[in-house]
Amino acid sequence: MPHITIEYVILVPILFVQILVFPLAAEIMTSSWVDARRDAALQGAASHLASTIQQLYLSVNRDEILAGNITQASTLSPTIELYPYTANGALTSLDSNSSKKLVLTLTLERAGNTATASAVLGPNARWDGGTLISNSPDASIKVRKFVNGTLLFSFNGG
Repeated sequence: MPHITIEYVILVPILFVQILVFPLAAEIMTSSWVDARRDAALQGAASHLASTIQQLYLSVNRDEILAGNITQASTLSPTIELYPYTANGALTSLDSNSSKKLVLTLTLERAGNTATASAVLGPNARWDGGTLISNSPDASIKVRKFVNGTLLFSFNGG
């Protein structure tokens, strides 16, 4: 009889750990992994968007390109793990040469993840703002080139 009591004293805490603690630990590890995966995907989208804007700047900022409007449709996925995201930008001066740095912030709606990326633009770049909503049918980047060479960037689809 004493052996059975000792077995219960040893096995009950082990069963408690198996029933309650293991599933809780697994859920915490899984949600952490999913959050990290979302962060990585959002960072990739932010970097892609910054690269696209920088390439647009380099392409349009040539003498051969006349004044006018250019619209680049978004090539990004409309969702990241079924969540739409928004993109906003802010332009700041980098140095005395007046180079500009466009900092993009992407936010995953309802999940709360954020990522930033930046693009270095020239002194003639301006930012008009706007919000890019990823799942909008008209999500795009707009560039307006003026006769004096100024390039005004903005998001459409917000």
